[in-house]
Amino acid sequence: MFDWLLNLPVLQELFGTDPAGLQTFYSVLIGVAVFILALALYFVASGTWNPLRRRVESVKQVPGMPAPKESSPGLIAALGGIFMPRSASKRGSTQEILRYAGYNEDGTIRVFYGLKLLATLLVPTVLFATLKLTGRTMALEDLLLYLLLAGLLGYLIPDLILRRRAQRRQDRLRKGLPDAMDLLVVCSEAGLGLSAGIQRVSSEITITHPDLAEELSLFSMQTRAGMDNRAALRDLEERTGLEDIQTLVAMLLQSMRFGTSIAETLRIYADELRDKRLQRAQEKAARVGTLMIFPLVLCIMPSFLLVVLGPAILGAIRAFKASVLGDFGN
Repeated sequence: MFDWLLNLPVLQELFGTDPAGLQTFYSVLIGVAVFILALALYFVASGTWNPLRRRVESVKQVPGMPAPKESSPGLIAALGGIFMPRSASKRGSTQEILRYAGYNEDGTIRVFYGLKLLATLLVPTVLFATLKLTGRTMALEDLLLYLLLAGLLGYLIPDLILRRRAQRRQDRLRKGLPDAMDLLVVCSEAGLGLSAGIQRVSSEITITHPDLAEELSLFSMQTRAGMDNRAALRDLEERTGLEDIQTLVAMLLQSMRFGTSIAETLRIYADELRDKRLQRAQEKAARVGTLMIFPLVLCIMPSFLLVVLGPAILGAIRAFKASVLGDFGN
């Protein structure tokens, strides 16, 4: 059945005269072809790229007004729409982590699930190609097991990378917040309002803390566009997911509600943030002794024992040999 395939030069380089490997390769090709066919049928049935539907939507526009530019979804976003879970809670949790990582644009969740699908398919393909190029052979059951594990790994890798990026960005926001609060206190006491002060702080910390400057700049743009300060503060709290910013937003909202001085509120919280930063530094310094135990025991202690006890052990061995040889000589 596969004799005509064995005559192809490319397949002869990869498989030689191994019909089992060629059969596996042929099965994978059939699976990929079936997947692409099912994807094409889905696009045709759902009308994702249906030009007639786009024309109907353009006719629905108000007469005399130009029709907005319609951007067709990319291939990765279209794949993400298929692979995206139907549960609203799962989509909401993923969208939340994407916002924590700094991806606030529309359609990022579709792109993420599209990349997840591509990684699920790409990692087993790379593994299969590597096994064939290196000439390593194994049973079909073992090969399928390894491909399944590789697919599971490719499914989990995007989640791990996204959570890691979100965590690092939150750490950068946490480190830059005390400096931003000190500048905001100075701006407030100089007579600037909350929105103007935040805008000035965002321009001042662009180089040192770009992530925090981006969030504060987005807050300024929202307020200039007409959004209420309270709604913009709540959106800032939801975008970052940082406990320190949540506390700051709660204090500012309480100050706005009761009419107290915002500058005094900011000064109090700035002092608290500096104390928290000092406490975190002291906590890390206190953990240094515990963290040093592992390199001390694994790297330094064996060398130290070898240097200190080595001569004594060699002397004891020589004395033992001399005593044993003396007893045998007698």
